[in-house]
Amino acid sequence: MSRFLPVAFVVISGILVWSFFFRTNASASGKFPVPPAVVDDSLASSPGKATAVFAGGCFWGTQSVFERVKGVVDTTVGYAGGSADTATYDQVTTETTGHAESVRVVYDPAKITYGQLLRIFFSVAHDPTQLNRQGPDVGTSYRSAIFYSDNDQRRIAEAYIAQLDAAHVYGGKIVTELTPLKGFYDAEHYHQHYADLNPTNPYILVCDRPKIEALKAQFPELFVEYKGK
Repeated sequence: MSRFLPVAFVVISGILVWSFFFRTNASASGKFPVPPAVVDDSLASSPGKATAVFAGGCFWGTQSVFERVKGVVDTTVGYAGGSADTATYDQVTTETTGHAESVRVVYDPAKITYGQLLRIFFSVAHDPTQLNRQGPDVGTSYRSAIFYSDNDQRRIAEAYIAQLDAAHVYGGKIVTELTPLKGFYDAEHYHQHYADLNPTNPYILVCDRPKIEALKAQFPELFVEYKGK
């Protein structure tokens, strides 16, 4: 389903889906944010760069969350899960490429851990119980997925999903895919930082801005204002 839909449809669909998501998960977990990861790395002893790749529906909103997280040094929207020759928006939206709209997050492991990034991903970036959709966007390209780059990321993510499921944090079972990262392909230029460049877009106001406000409310110690590129 395209995000470039009639304004009324996007607004009504977005309000219903996201209000249901936050209301349901708040009652299921008792409070937000979701619990921290029991299995996690320690903060690194010296500054550096590490990379995480997450897919949680429209990459505009996922990027708008992670670019406001302390310790994140860069974000890029793109495609993961398919091949290089099908990594274009027009092809991905046919839902035949295997790609998911994804965000590459480059972070300083001396300032934030992979487990903390996962906590934000599962708390405010998306609804991990929705199968092959997020909000008004429907299709496998909008699926929930974690693309891990090494066994350490796989171990931490696998343990965290099991932890959250065992604690019945959500009203339903987590459907997030855990998949080895075989390639990440940058999306078209006009998709990069789209939410920040188009703040009055109805889709952004309804589907993405609430995520930013949730991040600020639930993780004040990790929230930073986005300064732009």
